[in-house]
Amino acid sequence: MTGSRIKNVSASVRQRPLNYARTSKRPFAEVLQYFAMERFLYRLSVSPHSERFVLKGALLLTAWRASDSRPTMDIDLLGKMSNEVEAVLQLMREVAQIEIPHDGIAFDPDSFRGEAIREDADYSGVRVTFKGDLAGAKLHMQIDTGFGDVITPAPEELSYPTILAFPAPVLWGYSRETVIAEKLQALVQLRMLNSRMKDYYDLWLLSRHPELDVTTLRYAIQRTFRNRNTAIEAAPVGLSTEFCEDPGKQAQWRAFLRRSNLTESSKESLIKPLILGAARQ
Repeated sequence: MTGSRIKNVSASVRQRPLNYARTSKRPFAEVLQYFAMERFLYRLSVSPHSERFVLKGALLLTAWRASDSRPTMDIDLLGKMSNEVEAVLQLMREVAQIEIPHDGIAFDPDSFRGEAIREDADYSGVRVTFKGDLAGAKLHMQIDTGFGDVITPAPEELSYPTILAFPAPVLWGYSRETVIAEKLQALVQLRMLNSRMKDYYDLWLLSRHPELDVTTLRYAIQRTFRNRNTAIEAAPVGLSTEFCEDPGKQAQWRAFLRRSNLTESSKESLIKPLILGAARQ
């Protein structure tokens, strides 16, 4: 495809997210970012490396078409490969350079940067950032890849929903039970230091799913806690009245709602169902 033809395609495609943003009443920057992440996932899904990654994080909630899912600006993956920064960086660069002629997006191979993520002594990952372009609209991409986690019962194949009429990425994703198990493990481990308000929101959202299997969930919790060397607590601090009523946590909750453009509600209204659900298990 010639340079002028590519420019024409990009300009035509750029108008479509703008139209979608207007009709859906979502910010254009958010729609553009989701489109860029979707098209990167498509490149990953058609690459030789597709079997090496499993989708997790907030985009997984979008893939499940969960209503009231929170917005995100980055991609979270589980990697089944070397966790060396350079190895992950090179692989992501290869994926981004796969030519998809009709989506108009070009990722800049010279902009790729990688760094190790160390949340604590036991868990690490790799963060890759890079830039892209859609007819002059600048794209800022971030992909966080974790390693070493277990998925119960197994990864599930999913077709990621597309914003526009482009081919859908088909890739592997976490099970709901493992998503819940990992968020509960973080909640138990971090105790009063936990500032991950998004995890509380996601737990509330996932707890409403009618097809959640309690037996599988129990097994996923056991395997995840064992794999992360964390003891299961009968009454976690992160689900306590003390945590819920702490002024600092209330402030963090309100800040999370503002950042995510979510409806204001008390954290207690989300935590109480979790406490009751945990008690039933």
